Amino acid sequence: MEPPEVSASAESPEKIILRWDSMAAEEAREKMIFDSDRHEIDRYLHAVDELQMSMNSTTLSDSNSSSALQIAMARLEDEFRNILLSHTNPIENESLTEFITSSRHPSISSTADIGELISSNSEEVEFKDDIEGSFVKQLEHLESNSSSTSSCYNFTSSIREVDLIPSEAIYDLRCIAERMFAAGYSRECIQVYGSVRKSVVDASFKKLGIEKLSIGDIQRLDWEILETKIRRWIRASKICVRVLFASEKTLCQQIFEGLGTSTDDACFMETIKGPAVQLFNFAEAISISRRSPEKLFKMLDLHDALSDLLPDIEVVFESKSTESIRVEAVEILSRLAEASRGILSEFENRVLQEPSRVQVPGGTLHPLTRYVMNYISLITEFKQTLLDLIVSKPSTGSRYSGDLNMPDIDFLEFEGEVTPLSLHLIWIIVILQYNLEDKSKHYKDASLSHLFIMNNVHYIVQKIKGSPELREMIGDEYLKKLTGKYRLAATSYQRSTLVKVLYCLRDEGLHVSGSFSSGVSRSALRERFKAFNAMFEEVHKTQATWLVPDPQLCEELRISISHKVIPAYRSFLGRFRSHIESGRHPENYIKYSVEDLENAVLDFFVGHPVSLQLRRGSE
Repeated sequence: MEPPEVSASAESPEKIILRWDSMAAEEAREKMIFDSDRHEIDRYLHAVDELQMSMNSTTLSDSNSSSALQIAMARLEDEFRNILLSHTNPIENESLTEFITSSRHPSISSTADIGELISSNSEEVEFKDDIEGSFVKQLEHLESNSSSTSSCYNFTSSIREVDLIPSEAIYDLRCIAERMFAAGYSRECIQVYGSVRKSVVDASFKKLGIEKLSIGDIQRLDWEILETKIRRWIRASKICVRVLFASEKTLCQQIFEGLGTSTDDACFMETIKGPAVQLFNFAEAISISRRSPEKLFKMLDLHDALSDLLPDIEVVFESKSTESIRVEAVEILSRLAEASRGILSEFENRVLQEPSRVQVPGGTLHPLTRYVMNYISLITEFKQTLLDLIVSKPSTGSRYSGDLNMPDIDFLEFEGEVTPLSLHLIWIIVILQYNLEDKSKHYKDASLSHLFIMNNVHYIVQKIKGSPELREMIGDEYLKKLTGKYRLAATSYQRSTLVKVLYCLRDEGLHVSGSFSSGVSRSALRERFKAFNAMFEEVHKTQATWLVPDPQLCEELRISISHKVIPAYRSFLGRFRSHIESGRHPENYIKYSVEDLENAVLDFFVGHPVSLQLRRGSE
């Protein structure tokens, strides 16, 4: 529309306003005032000002002026909405990633990344509720995000405010808002603003992957799906609080500040209340979900993310009108902390009561041992958080389970030396050993039972030694106790395995008085060699199928066995070989050379049957 040819001074405010009445002029319906040149915009705003001044200066009610003012307010409301709708681009997730600070520790989630920590085992026992299967899906690596600067961002602490609307448009919106508030149309102005900006926030949420789900919807989702959503929520929540909400708050201040008592806060709340509730509902749903061990690390991820955000939440939602959001965030953080403590207690209970009685083949590592030790190793990644959350020592002994045979531990010996968190880790190892001892009783062979305990306790020791953080938390004194336990199991294994073999190589019962000059009973000696051959072949047959998965421990054990068997056999052979070789068919009694036995011991613990005859050396 062309500006009127008459001057503003010759044209009344009413005429200017009526010329832009969209109800009366078709041309006014097709064009927006604020799409015109600045002169026309200013002339319309000046006309509204004059009309309001005129109405305020007279005590008489002028129906024409009142009607014109109503038309002007309706027009300005449309203009206000149009300007807002012209700038509704949602926040771009990708462009803001670099401004989001990273988490304090590696988060845990990817199956691929956990492969080196928890190896799959075809003989693994299926645990109650498949807790290991869920845990395998829980390791992910830290996303490192570098910070950078940009002219459109206001850097205050970790808050990054972006310009949502150009300054020229903000100026126009402010001009309209001032006049609508002055004319008593503040409610209409706030409603239009809240409606449009909320739709923009909703669009940003959609881009960030924040879905509209109720607490019930969230709790019905499978945990594997929730793991992905938690990672997305942690990333998105930082953008929402530090960028999106902070920028919306600033925009409200730029347009509405000073126009009324806390008007900018009211507009801000109108815009973000629904989205903020939607955002925090997710964390609340997780915090009150069923507690199970596989959820601990994601629960802690959520806790740390919200804890890191809390100072920014306090800044962004500092006003009285937004107090409910601040309070909700604090309460959710408290529930996440309580849930984490509850999950650790549930994990201890699961370890204690893990019910499988299936024997792992060959006395190798039990899957429970691997699972528990990797679990508590990963707990150390959250050491700083858990030191704050775990403030009491665990309940132990029969008081804990009602089982009079339940292991107990006197934590007084650790008084002042370790933290409550460390006591919980030590207690988990104690009840793991208790469970393993119970499982070892299901082996019919005592030697295999000892080997099983040796393998599993040795693994516990190596996991502690391999993690500086875990070793510091467990302490060297308790580590020495564990080391002594697996060494005792190794000694018990060897004693149980070799006692019958070595018993065959004794001198007692071979010498006879009043016989030949040699004083040796050849028949007794033949029986002794036959007994040794049979006993060693039986040991070789069974021990070859057993497993010692740690290469160094396996080698040490073979060497120890050789040091006990080989010298005894060499000495026995040296003393009595001639008595057998001087008789008939000596090969039926002296079946193996010293080298044969040395080679045979190398077959121990390979995990599959090996024929002893294939490894015989030459006489």
